[in-house]
Amino acid sequence: MTEGRERFRPPDHDNDHFLMTTVVGSYPKPKWLNRAKELAEDGDHDFDDDRLEEAMDDAARLITDEHVRAGLDVVVDGEMRRNEMVEYFADRIDGYGFNGPVKVWGHNYFDKPSVVEEVSYGEEWLVDEYEFTAGIADRPVKVPITGPYTLASWSFNEAYDGDEQLAYELADLVNEEIVRLVDAGAQYIQIDEPALATTPDDHAIVGACLDRIVDDIPEHVRVGLHVCYGDYFRIYPEILEYPVDEFDLELCNGQYEQLDVFTDHEFTADLALGVVDAHTAEVESVEQIKANIRRGFEVVPPERLTVSPDCGLKLLPRDVAYGKMKNMVRAAREVEAELDAGEVDLD
Repeated sequence: MTEGRERFRPPDHDNDHFLMTTVVGSYPKPKWLNRAKELAEDGDHDFDDDRLEEAMDDAARLITDEHVRAGLDVVVDGEMRRNEMVEYFADRIDGYGFNGPVKVWGHNYFDKPSVVEEVSYGEEWLVDEYEFTAGIADRPVKVPITGPYTLASWSFNEAYDGDEQLAYELADLVNEEIVRLVDAGAQYIQIDEPALATTPDDHAIVGACLDRIVDDIPEHVRVGLHVCYGDYFRIYPEILEYPVDEFDLELCNGQYEQLDVFTDHEFTADLALGVVDAHTAEVESVEQIKANIRRGFEVVPPERLTVSPDCGLKLLPRDVAYGKMKNMVRAAREVEAELDAGEVDLD
């Protein structure tokens, strides 16, 4: 475990209690950025890679500032440079190839990659992204990174005997990237493993991957694990053995029907609780979010609760995403003040 969340407390934080606020990762892209990418891919236009890079820099500045204006304690750039959580990394890992778009839901597609030969570490994945965001933000920056189990499970495997061995090889590459991120100054890393929720019987494989990922990572680095909505009772309490500081769980989307899963056995890690629903285009009221935050106290005490959306917000209208964040921060600050005044029953 790390030094804790106090180092992420803003210097001007007024309340004695501190409920750290952050986002999971993705955020709606400005429409002009999507247009810039279309122009860069169109051979009939002279919108070159340098102009696209400038557009992505501008988008990262804009969204990072939006997170700051909302009052988040720990920010992300909204993953402005990433097209999709698997495709983006596969494009940077030697050994991957692409076969064309695959429909995932509705009108959404992603270029599902294939592992065609042994994977290896080539170019850096996120260091430039982190250094840019850290350079423009006046507060801590979290780095979300897709985990090896999901990178293996959501790819075609044409090179390894099984996905388990592929996941372990990818875990070593994720470890190498995190080492470079830490050398660049990163202190807060979030591993995204949405595939775990859909294949919970493989929780031991994910645990073994995490052991490889954190190998030689300094203790001061905060490591979280984001797991999307699924059958949590099939992975808990076993996941408490994972070498992470914080579990980021999607519970608001299910009206906290699975919250009892985490009260039957003592929750010994920190909890990043989703308190706004990333799947509904409606901004929850401050009072509703405050009620959701208080549900988290049924699992962990305030000093171990992080407040965040359920999942990435990229599919929402941008004004809705901002409204959710702004109300979420306000709700957290009001609950802190109520905790300071002894107005919250923690029993």
